[in-house]
Amino acid sequence: MTIDNIIVSIRSELIRSISALDEWFDKDEPLLDHRPASGEWNVRELLEHVMLTNRFLLILIDKGSSKALCQEYSGDYSELLENYRLENSAMLEIGIHKSFDWHRPEHMAPTGQLLLDEVRDEIRDQLNRCLIHLELLQNGEGLLFKTTMSVNGLGKLDVYQYIYFLALHVRRHLQQLEGILEDYNNTIEM
Repeated sequence: MTIDNIIVSIRSELIRSISALDEWFDKDEPLLDHRPASGEWNVRELLEHVMLTNRFLLILIDKGSSKALCQEYSGDYSELLENYRLENSAMLEIGIHKSFDWHRPEHMAPTGQLLLDEVRDEIRDQLNRCLIHLELLQNGEGLLFKTTMSVNGLGKLDVYQYIYFLALHVRRHLQQLEGILEDYNNTIEM
């Protein structure tokens, strides 16, 4: 695996996931406000949760990227990539709704205080920030700094893996949004 392949994979997942998420902001009001029979969050709340989670992940990504760029490394990055894996089964589970029990911190719970347009604008900005990080770390620098991720026992993740985690978290909630749509459609057909 080359650094170019890693960056292309992450960029593709980011753009695909966040573009799909962006479409949910244009849904009709009744669907946006529909509370599923399970009592889970509605579409508005889920969109805000994704934005909040991205916000906190980006704090770690920003710091990690900055620290990685400050690291002095005189070796060949291809040496670091010999046994490198962007993903493993635990990482892939991040992108699957209800694949494991995930207890989110309270500060990532939606408050309903932001307008939907504000949430959308911030998510779009978050995508751009991630893409900028990938551009800045285009030579492999993102491999040089790791931070512990406790979710699903992932352990130490480098900056690229943190950005990929963010994209997979979006994918997870896209599945949840599809479930809300299905519940909504079943409700209106009755």
